[in-house]
Amino acid sequence: MRILVANVNTTESMTEAIAASARSVASPGTEIVGITPRFGADSCEGNFESYLAAIAVMDAILAYPEPYDAVIQAGYGEHGREGLQELLEVPVVDITEAAASTAMYLGHKFSVVTTLDRTVPLIEDRLKLAGLDQRCASVRASGLGVLELESDPERAVKAIVEQSTKAVHDDHAEVICLGCGGMAELEEQVRATTGVPIVDGVRSAVTIAEGLVRMGLSTSKVRTYAKPREKKVTGWPFTI
Repeated sequence: MRILVANVNTTESMTEAIAASARSVASPGTEIVGITPRFGADSCEGNFESYLAAIAVMDAILAYPEPYDAVIQAGYGEHGREGLQELLEVPVVDITEAAASTAMYLGHKFSVVTTLDRTVPLIEDRLKLAGLDQRCASVRASGLGVLELESDPERAVKAIVEQSTKAVHDDHAEVICLGCGGMAELEEQVRATTGVPIVDGVRSAVTIAEGLVRMGLSTSKVRTYAKPREKKVTGWPFTI
């Protein structure tokens, strides 16, 4: 089985970290391929960058030359999953939805701890669109930019632990979802402090994607995610 894990930004080191996290839970025989878009922002922290990432990820996936069995969109709260589902015959899993749906098996309410405050509405909207918002106790911002997770890991741990602790004590969350693909390496430290299950979206997405492939399941094509109608697409960055 081969799963493509698409970073939504153009930072290669983050793609490598995300792919490593995915490999840590992948089953024997599952190949994880990290994908970095050829254009876009070096981090996604708002609507403009998110919409740009949606196009960039579709471009990158369609350009991949080898067969694959599933795709993971590794951006928290990002746009574009629906477009991939129209274009592809294989399962497409978004890490925001993967983390939240996994958390629902582990506690009554979950909270998401993310990066900057401006990304909170994007995550709230994605959860609402997926029908997962009723089990979300809160979405909290650590105040860190995406790239700071790599450049200042000690500060990142402190900020994420602080907000996770507040989510448990003040918002009554019983599970914490790490709200950024680049947070996977912080999982153990947050768990040790809060004492609650910590769910990483990338790892959750891998296990879900593997399960869908093994069951022979993929996106329904009868209506919402039917293939795009054939038509002239002017100026598109890739060829369908």
